[in-house]
Amino acid sequence: MTALEAEQKIHEQAWVGRTPGLERTRELLGRLGNPHQGLKFVHITGTNGKGSTAAMVSSVLRRAGYKTGLYTSPHLWRFSERFQVNGAPIPDEDLGRITQRVLEAARDMSDPATEFELMTAVAMVYFWEQKCDIVVLEVGLGGRLDSTNVIPAPEAAVITNLGLEHTRELGDTIPLIAREKAGIIKPGCRCVLYGQSREAREVVEQACREQGAELTVTRPETIRLKELSPRGQFFSYCGEDYHIPMVGAYQVENAAVAIEVVKALVRGGWDISRTALEEGLAGAAWPGRMELARRAPDLILDGGHNPQCMQAVARSLEQLYPGKKVSFLLGVLADKDYPAMVEPLLPLARRVYTLTPDSPRALSAEELARYLAGRGAEAVPCADAREGLEKLLAQCGPEEVCCACGSLYLIGELRHLLGLC
Repeated sequence: MTALEAEQKIHEQAWVGRTPGLERTRELLGRLGNPHQGLKFVHITGTNGKGSTAAMVSSVLRRAGYKTGLYTSPHLWRFSERFQVNGAPIPDEDLGRITQRVLEAARDMSDPATEFELMTAVAMVYFWEQKCDIVVLEVGLGGRLDSTNVIPAPEAAVITNLGLEHTRELGDTIPLIAREKAGIIKPGCRCVLYGQSREAREVVEQACREQGAELTVTRPETIRLKELSPRGQFFSYCGEDYHIPMVGAYQVENAAVAIEVVKALVRGGWDISRTALEEGLAGAAWPGRMELARRAPDLILDGGHNPQCMQAVARSLEQLYPGKKVSFLLGVLADKDYPAMVEPLLPLARRVYTLTPDSPRALSAEELARYLAGRGAEAVPCADAREGLEKLLAQCGPEEVCCACGSLYLIGELRHLLGLC
């Protein structure tokens, strides 16, 4: 089986109409010899920031000398990006071979495994075969009933910034969502929580008490930003200095989570030096999140796909380029709250080029342009990502600022067009 065939076969197993739960994943992994039971994990959930946090923690662990698996979603361009060991995506031949084995194991299940459950099984087999010392595992949806939650008690259970998302599946209040996310906390593990609202914190504190888990809450009030430029951010956290190459204003808060995760791992016996922590953070990369893709003009790529993300994009642009207007390339999905998503961008916008992301859920470029024009913005619909990128760059002088955002589907395609992947 080729890598492309593997991806196609997995995507055929849609989630629609399926009951949430862990039974299918447990059965499938049991048929594969329970590879997850021979691995150690950092398990990460949240609404925003979990991917960036995972990338930072993974980078630090690699710098400390540990063979590190990383399981994230979605991918930006290639399916294999979801399964990484020491920063390298799974080779095509391994993806095809392991997927064929997983599909054969799943063939006669009375309740067939879903797309994400099959992916999780592929990840577990691959990381076990590679003899990973530790795996940084990002939750797909929620936490309690996510297929990744079949793992034993992790070395650290991590909950990043919470907001209202997937409310039909997770609940329509922060406490309900926090309860689902806190479902990854297991007896005796260490838990790290992004410092946020009291209502979220109280839910996580209760879950930690019930599970006998040690809780650390980050202290964002101690963050001091010392320098912000296109080459990254220098900041202090709890009085200690760090550097990250990521420019999003929110990334220093994600870095604080990663720092506390590393400290929790050290308390658990993992050998991670201060040098490994500093160098791991300084070497971390998470493409498509406030990524400076080119200069003159500066082009920022961000896959922010909900109102909370877009507020963070606007705040980051204001801090990085104070007083400057921005030309945007924007594509969104129709089932998102796109009016709330674009609202923070409007005061910054010089002009907006719209396009239709490559997704069946996409809002058309024409409809988005009409909406933006109705809000007083200069909006120009484009036929596809290539045309949108060409028009964006052609209309921006070398001292101007451009930003493409709104959908990870869009950002992956743009990175490919720019030769970044």
